Amino acid sequence: MADVEKSTEISACESVNDELSETLCNAEADSDGGWHGWLSVFGAFLALYCTFGQLNAFGTFQTWYGDHQLRHLAPSTISWIGSLQLWVFFFSGGIIGRIFDARGPRMLMLCGSAILVASIMLTSISTRFWHYILCQGILFGLGVGLVFYPSVAVVSTRFKRYRATALGIAMAGSGLGGVVYPIMFRRLFDQVGFPWAVRISGFVCLALCGIALATVTMPLPLRRTRRPWFELETLKDRRFILLLIASVFIAFGLFIPNFYIVDYAVAHGISPTTAFYVLAIMNAGSVPGRLLPPFASDTLGRFNLMVPCVFLAGLLVLLLWTLAKNLAAIIMFSLLFGFCSGGFNALIISCVAQISEDSQIGTRVGILYTVISFPSLGGGPAAGALLSYSHGSYIGTIVLSGSTILVGSLLMLCARLKIDGRWIARV
Repeated sequence: MADVEKSTEISACESVNDELSETLCNAEADSDGGWHGWLSVFGAFLALYCTFGQLNAFGTFQTWYGDHQLRHLAPSTISWIGSLQLWVFFFSGGIIGRIFDARGPRMLMLCGSAILVASIMLTSISTRFWHYILCQGILFGLGVGLVFYPSVAVVSTRFKRYRATALGIAMAGSGLGGVVYPIMFRRLFDQVGFPWAVRISGFVCLALCGIALATVTMPLPLRRTRRPWFELETLKDRRFILLLIASVFIAFGLFIPNFYIVDYAVAHGISPTTAFYVLAIMNAGSVPGRLLPPFASDTLGRFNLMVPCVFLAGLLVLLLWTLAKNLAAIIMFSLLFGFCSGGFNALIISCVAQISEDSQIGTRVGILYTVISFPSLGGGPAAGALLSYSHGSYIGTIVLSGSTILVGSLLMLCARLKIDGRWIARV
């Protein structure tokens, strides 16, 4: 009898503890982020500043390598370094997202910070093409992925109502990094030389990743069910599949302007010193693009803002980039395209989260980025091959970029209509 009573007491205590835990978790969710949530946004902002922000600055290295260390190689060959960064970063998303859903962010971000800093330091002493492929392409891309995905997944998990706004603020870090890094590298290359310029960025990453590790934290632990690494139910979700296919086309063309806008400016008579700032201006345009559309989307709908952002990005490439022949026109294109492309980068995760359960967010975001790793890998070299084939004419490169983005925007519209067939609805 005593054993029965003791067992009953234990069960009652466990029940009370479960209810208390559930109440605390619900309170945390009701606060829509709370103090710890916004602290995680701050940490994610810093993490994305030194990871995806630095990745956005590869156009600076593309031009520098073409004039210095790798001047004996064609631009399309050099662009494989940047394309590999994107591919490894995106491809790693599926595995990293699944580990995040099972284990949380801490260990992933710790390993990512170590790999990221090591890759930067190794790049500073690299001398051959395969050195840059290994260190700046593969290792750097992996380090970015291990820091990026847990950071944005934590923000997605902590927020409901203001999820797009919170993600937009975090993603603005990558836009700001894309502004600062090209200018910083351009000045430091001349003042302290390539090796120390790269090392300085490594020390900056070490400090910022340390702060991110301390501030990006998961909410109170929810009950996690054991899930397979890949669920067949995902393939039955036509909304997610359409979103996935749309992102494939968009990713193929969206990064081409970032890779080639500096070379394009130089080819149109702008001095290399000034041309370096064009990439920074494009990334500066992406900062409000990562803030304003997400902020508006929490009221108007995430997909409702995503579709016009992507459509306008493709249209700007086909029309404005084609006509941009002087510095003023190139700056105008860079600003406007940066704004629209920033909207896509900021909204895509909240769109995935909108059509997914909380326990699926990390995995589905990872699947999305893994799939689009392949078009991201091929976009830069394909544009470079067209550039070489047309003997320096950028028309083919521009048409390839703009047309694929436009096709992606139409498929994104199909995904939006699949969620809600009404043309006027908050989706």
